[in-house]
Amino acid sequence: MQWQVRLDGVAAGYANRVVLERFTAHVPEFTTTAVVGPNGSGKSTLLGVVAGVIRATAGRVEHRTDGRVAYVAQRSKASDVLPMTVRDAVAMGRWGRRGLWRRLSRQDWAVVEASMDRLGIGSLAHCQLGELSGGQRQRALVAQGLAQEADLLLLDEPTAGLDTAAQQLIADVLAEVTRDGVTVVQATHDLGVARSAGHLLLLREGRLRAEGDPCEVLTDDAIDEVWQLPRRA
Repeated sequence: MQWQVRLDGVAAGYANRVVLERFTAHVPEFTTTAVVGPNGSGKSTLLGVVAGVIRATAGRVEHRTDGRVAYVAQRSKASDVLPMTVRDAVAMGRWGRRGLWRRLSRQDWAVVEASMDRLGIGSLAHCQLGELSGGQRQRALVAQGLAQEADLLLLDEPTAGLDTAAQQLIADVLAEVTRDGVTVVQATHDLGVARSAGHLLLLREGRLRAEGDPCEVLTDDAIDEVWQLPRRA
């Protein structure tokens, strides 16, 4: 399987705090890679480095193609203060293609509508984003990511705190886009979601504990070690 992104000896973090250290891993193309680990293990930082919004202070991050990268961060607080409808929020996903000051074309709006419909929020298009439930808002952010029509889609805990129906809807949509030729990387705490991925990166304290087939990586011993659980009898 070809790689889409490769990291070699990467270090990254924030002011006065290193999060990732000597991090070497790869993301295979046209499948879903799950990024798993305890809180503070570096999952969000890794996505930021791959997206290019966090600068690596050492090592190298290499993308096989120059295609677009869409990054869906954890639930944004911007919608609490900005008057923005669901359609407006999803349409922001087209700005990278059209530019901030250019009017969206008919095709752009068709992509926006299709992205909302895939996430089951078409009927909420005129609602204020800040008035939505957490699950509805999260689906709007994922729809914004889809609207970018990127080759690489990065998602930080896209199903955290959602009900089972919303989790399954997002999982189904992500499976569809990988079949369409998109590479997906998602950070998740849900080991069930992780086990259904095509590839897995297991993190602990900013370092890669293991990577590969989820069924081979997520062994009982690995889970106990990474989450520092008591030894099983």
